Amino acid sequence: MVIKPSTKSLLAGAWLLIIFMVILGFSSMVQAVPGGSGANWAALPPYNTLWPLWSPALSPINPATGLPTPIVSNLAPSTVLPVQPGLTWDPAKLYPWLLYNTPLGMAYYDPLFGINLWPPSYLTLGPISLPPNYANLPPTSTIWLNTYVPIANALYLKSLPKFALPPAPTTAPSFIPPVPPSPPVPVIPTTALTVPAPPVPPVPTTTLPPVPPTAPTLPATTVPLLTPSAII
Repeated sequence: MVIKPSTKSLLAGAWLLIIFMVILGFSSMVQAVPGGSGANWAALPPYNTLWPLWSPALSPINPATGLPTPIVSNLAPSTVLPVQPGLTWDPAKLYPWLLYNTPLGMAYYDPLFGINLWPPSYLTLGPISLPPNYANLPPTSTIWLNTYVPIANALYLKSLPKFALPPAPTTAPSFIPPVPPSPPVPVIPTTALTVPAPPVPPVPTTTLPPVPPTAPTLPATTVPLLTPSAII
């Protein structure tokens, strides 16, 4: 005896299949879109390094979308950070870099090599390749942040003078010698000999010494330094 499924059973099964497919498609879409709900990282141009979406200070919530949004749109050497340090990561590395403003452009802290101008030399060869699940990689360890952010902040303040702008070139004053006066025209006496007056000597020109250039003003102190707890 063959028992045929009822129409209600077929409809219920079809609805369950549709709901399952919708949920599966939505979860795949969220994982594929960087910066989507639940993402931890966003890739920023021009080097494709990752920016933390898990940090409220570096990626505050955008009221229009309800999603965390990076405070900068790119990480070019000329980018100015509204707060510092910023943080970016090449997933091929075991640790991220901390980013700072300087008068010469953005700089980065590396625990092994200290503070240098951004970017690391290998990034200039082209954007890095990222794994397919880069958006959902885990956030930076709080132990790493609590250990290295205070060290990086102190080293940044200590090394800031080496990133000062060079003094503006000064032009040496040019000295133009005075034009000698024309020789007097002899006068032929008619009744009495007239002695011509001696020429008036030129007045010496006083040249003032050049004013030394003013020391450059470092703008980086106007941007506050974040503590590890502020980044987290």
